[in-house]
Amino acid sequence: MIQHVAFIMDGNRRWARARRLPLVAGHTKGYQRIEPLIKYAHKKKIKHLTFWAFSTENWNRDKKEVAVLMQIFRHLFKTNSVKRLHENGVQIRVLGELDSFPKDIAESIKKLIEQTKNNREIIVNIGLNYGGRAEILRAVNNLLSEKKETVDEEIFSSYLYTKNQPDPDLVIRTSGEERLSGFLPWQSVYSELYFPKTLWPDFDEKEFEKALSEFEKRKRRFGK
Repeated sequence: MIQHVAFIMDGNRRWARARRLPLVAGHTKGYQRIEPLIKYAHKKKIKHLTFWAFSTENWNRDKKEVAVLMQIFRHLFKTNSVKRLHENGVQIRVLGELDSFPKDIAESIKKLIEQTKNNREIIVNIGLNYGGRAEILRAVNNLLSEKKETVDEEIFSSYLYTKNQPDPDLVIRTSGEERLSGFLPWQSVYSELYFPKTLWPDFDEKEFEKALSEFEKRKRRFGK
């Protein structure tokens, strides 16, 4: 049974440009996709989801676009949608370092993590200021600071953001781009990859079902 699906939410800007809308419209529409997909995953008894919302490289985008994204985050973590997720037993975790965000955003996110930490229906990871290499370096530096002499895969995995969670069974990157761009490099070594051409703001429950159907056709050998 599939336990963990991870999403690279790509195509928000292209969606907006194709409609001659401001970029904020694409990002807003994209983030509105998250709640319905969480509900659908819960219906399918998938216990872990990961959404890559903001990468370490995204800070290098145009300053105006970054500012728009920060405003969206300010709104997003205070909406009724977030309240509903909490009421429906969703546990929110963050993959990434929050210290780079404006203080008010970081505090809102930390508050949400604390509020939902005992929820058990489904775990939703949000990648914020996340980069795969940064995650691995963080783990290595923490191991060095603890002066570990030997490390196996299990120990190393316990120093990653996704500790105590299964690796993704399926990684979905929307918009037709066929690369992971540093997304969960340690955890995705045996993940099945799915690259629909659908832009993220159009990736609805029907598209999710297509992805799950494709996953069911795959034969996973794990190197055997």
